[in-house]
Amino acid sequence: STHCISSAASDVYKRQDLIDCGKDLFGRPLRMTDITLQNWQHMFASAKQSNITLQIVSAYRSIDYQCDLIQRKLASGRSIDDILQVNAIPGYSEHHTGRALDITTPGAEPLEESFELTDAFAWLVDHAAAFNFAMSYPKSNNLGIAYEPWHWACASR
Repeated sequence: STHCISSAASDVYKRQDLIDCGKDLFGRPLRMTDITLQNWQHMFASAKQSNITLQIVSAYRSIDYQCDLIQRKLASGRSIDDILQVNAIPGYSEHHTGRALDITTPGAEPLEESFELTDAFAWLVDHAAAFNFAMSYPKSNNLGIAYEPWHWACASR
């Protein structure tokens, strides 16, 4: 596969402080920073006490993965302008930090705006800040990234 940047350059960005946390919703390896995991576990447990089920769609993504993601979308015929509305340029994704989580709930289509209509989203809006999580890309954000009600990041480093 063709890479956006050389493997040597991507080594500079590899996180050494990530913890293996099992599998995401799609069975892929799930990794994040220790503090993100601790905050996620507390938030997950608190949501569960409120009869809310939170699931992780994705967490850490390497630069190589981000390159491949963009290349797959280009190969499917999408324009780069369209892709960059929803995917950061490799090296600039919040997912590279190990602190970003894409979240869903049973019955919701992952990575879709319709997540905002779920009880899980309403719970996150009301409670995520108590666990150091914030929605990264709210409506009309100043970063020019499309609204992503599923994308939450842990503020603690």
